[in-house]
Amino acid sequence: MDMTNLMLLGLLALGILGNNTAVSIAVAILLLLRLLHLDRAVPYLEQHGLQIGIIVLTIGVLAPLASGKITPQTIISIFTQWQSVLAVAIGIFVAYLGGKGVGFMSANPLVVTGILLGTIIGVTFFRGVPVGPLIAAGMLALFSQFLPK
Repeated sequence: MDMTNLMLLGLLALGILGNNTAVSIAVAILLLLRLLHLDRAVPYLEQHGLQIGIIVLTIGVLAPLASGKITPQTIISIFTQWQSVLAVAIGIFVAYLGGKGVGFMSANPLVVTGILLGTIIGVTFFRGVPVGPLIAAGMLALFSQFLPK
Protein backbone atom coordinates (compact mmCIF):
# COMPACT_ATOMS: atom_id res chain seq x y z
CA MET A 1 0.00 0.00 0.00
CA ASP A 2 1.39 3.41 -0.88
CA MET A 3 2.01 6.27 1.53
CA THR A 4 -0.90 8.40 0.28
CA ASN A 5 -3.40 5.63 1.00
CA LEU A 6 -1.88 5.13 4.45
CA MET A 7 -2.23 8.85 5.19
CA LEU A 8 -5.85 8.75 4.01
CA LEU A 9 -6.48 5.72 6.23
CA GLY A 10 -4.96 7.64 9.15
CA LEU A 11 -7.24 10.60 8.46
CA LEU A 12 -10.20 8.24 8.19
CA ALA A 13 -9.29 6.78 11.57
CA LEU A 14 -9.07 10.30 13.04
CA GLY A 15 -12.46 11.15 11.57
CA ILE A 16 -14.01 8.02 13.04
CA LEU A 17 -12.31 8.42 16.43
CA GLY A 18 -13.33 12.05 16.54
CA ASN A 19 -16.87 11.04 15.58
CA ASN A 20 -16.82 13.51 12.69
CA THR A 21 -19.01 12.31 9.85
CA ALA A 22 -17.98 15.03 7.39
CA VAL A 23 -14.27 14.22 7.59
CA SER A 24 -14.92 10.47 7.58
CA ILE A 25 -17.13 10.60 4.48
CA ALA A 26 -14.79 12.97 2.62
CA VAL A 27 -11.72 10.84 3.29
CA ALA A 28 -13.58 7.62 2.52
CA ILE A 29 -14.68 9.00 -0.87
CA LEU A 30 -11.13 10.08 -1.73
CA LEU A 31 -9.75 6.73 -0.61
CA LEU A 32 -12.35 4.89 -2.71
CA LEU A 33 -11.48 7.00 -5.74
CA ARG A 34 -7.85 5.97 -5.33
CA LEU A 35 -8.58 2.31 -4.65
CA LEU A 36 -10.97 2.05 -7.61
CA HIS A 37 -8.35 3.70 -9.83
CA LEU A 38 -10.58 6.69 -10.53
CA ASP A 39 -7.67 9.02 -9.89
CA ARG A 40 -8.67 11.15 -12.88
CA ALA A 41 -11.48 12.60 -10.73
CA VAL A 42 -9.10 13.85 -8.04
CA PRO A 43 -7.60 16.75 -10.07
CA TYR A 44 -11.15 17.80 -11.00
CA LEU A 45 -12.12 17.78 -7.31
CA GLU A 46 -8.91 19.60 -6.49
CA GLN A 47 -9.70 22.29 -9.04
CA HIS A 48 -13.47 22.61 -8.56
CA GLY A 49 -14.21 20.98 -5.19
CA LEU A 50 -14.01 24.20 -3.22
CA GLN A 51 -16.43 25.94 -5.55
CA ILE A 52 -18.83 22.97 -5.49
CA GLY A 53 -18.64 22.91 -1.69
CA ILE A 54 -19.37 26.64 -1.45
CA ILE A 55 -22.39 26.19 -3.75
CA VAL A 56 -23.75 23.32 -1.63
CA LEU A 57 -23.12 25.30 1.57
CA THR A 58 -24.87 28.35 0.11
CA ILE A 59 -27.87 26.20 -0.88
CA GLY A 60 -28.06 24.96 2.71
CA VAL A 61 -27.91 28.49 4.10
CA LEU A 62 -30.55 29.79 1.65
CA ALA A 63 -32.91 26.81 2.01
CA PRO A 64 -34.92 28.42 4.88
CA LEU A 65 -35.54 31.41 2.61
CA ALA A 66 -36.79 29.14 -0.18
CA SER A 67 -38.97 27.14 2.22
CA GLY A 68 -40.61 30.29 3.58
CA LYS A 69 -39.17 29.98 7.09
CA ILE A 70 -37.39 33.30 6.56
CA THR A 71 -39.82 36.00 5.52
CA PRO A 72 -39.27 39.63 4.49
CA GLN A 73 -40.46 40.62 7.98
CA THR A 74 -37.74 38.43 9.49
CA ILE A 75 -35.10 40.15 7.40
CA ILE A 76 -36.39 43.60 8.38
CA SER A 77 -36.41 42.62 12.08
CA ILE A 78 -32.69 41.87 11.86
CA PHE A 79 -32.03 45.59 12.13
CA THR A 80 -33.99 45.96 15.38
CA GLN A 81 -31.61 44.01 17.64
CA TRP A 82 -27.95 44.79 18.20
CA GLN A 83 -27.00 41.08 18.18
CA SER A 84 -28.48 40.67 14.70
CA VAL A 85 -26.74 43.80 13.39
CA LEU A 86 -23.47 42.52 14.86
CA ALA A 87 -24.14 39.14 13.20
CA VAL A 88 -24.48 40.91 9.84
CA ALA A 89 -21.20 42.78 10.40
CA ILE A 90 -19.38 39.61 11.45
CA GLY A 91 -20.85 37.78 8.45
CA ILE A 92 -19.47 40.48 6.16
CA PHE A 93 -16.03 40.25 7.81
CA VAL A 94 -15.93 36.44 7.63
CA ALA A 95 -16.98 36.51 3.96
CA TYR A 96 -14.18 39.00 3.35
CA LEU A 97 -11.70 36.70 5.14
CA GLY A 98 -12.92 33.73 3.12
CA GLY A 99 -12.36 35.65 -0.11
CA LYS A 100 -8.85 36.61 0.98
CA GLY A 101 -8.29 32.99 1.97
CA VAL A 102 -9.11 31.60 -1.47
CA GLY A 103 -6.58 33.91 -3.09
CA PHE A 104 -3.96 33.26 -0.41
CA MET A 105 -4.31 29.48 -0.69
CA SER A 106 -3.92 29.70 -4.46
CA ALA A 107 -0.82 31.88 -4.22
CA ASN A 108 0.80 29.94 -1.35
CA PRO A 109 0.22 26.22 -1.82
CA LEU A 110 2.81 25.36 0.85
CA VAL A 111 0.71 26.81 3.68
CA VAL A 112 -2.33 24.84 2.52
CA THR A 113 -0.90 21.69 4.12
CA GLY A 114 -0.54 23.40 7.48
CA ILE A 115 -4.00 24.90 7.27
CA LEU A 116 -5.52 21.55 6.33
CA LEU A 117 -3.70 19.76 9.14
CA GLY A 118 -4.91 22.38 11.62
CA THR A 119 -8.46 22.07 10.28
CA ILE A 120 -8.42 18.28 10.56
CA ILE A 121 -7.17 18.51 14.14
CA GLY A 122 -9.81 21.12 14.95
CA VAL A 123 -12.57 19.06 13.37
CA THR A 124 -11.48 15.77 14.89
CA PHE A 125 -10.59 16.79 18.43
CA PHE A 126 -12.46 20.04 19.04
CA ARG A 127 -15.78 19.30 17.32
CA GLY A 128 -15.16 21.93 14.67
CA VAL A 129 -16.60 22.02 11.19
CA PRO A 130 -14.41 21.86 8.11
CA VAL A 131 -15.15 25.36 6.87
CA GLY A 132 -12.06 26.59 8.67
CA PRO A 133 -9.47 26.46 5.87
CA LEU A 134 -10.83 29.49 4.02
CA ILE A 135 -11.19 31.56 7.17
CA ALA A 136 -7.79 30.40 8.45
CA ALA A 137 -6.17 31.30 5.13
CA GLY A 138 -7.94 34.66 5.16
CA MET A 139 -6.70 35.36 8.68
CA LEU A 140 -3.22 34.28 7.66
CA ALA A 141 -3.38 36.57 4.62
CA LEU A 142 -4.54 39.44 6.84
CA PHE A 143 -1.82 38.85 9.47
CA SER A 144 0.92 38.25 6.90
CA GLN A 145 0.48 41.81 5.66
CA PHE A 146 1.91 42.98 8.98
CA LEU A 147 4.64 40.36 9.37
CA PRO A 148 8.11 40.54 7.82
CA LYS A 149 8.48 38.55 4.60
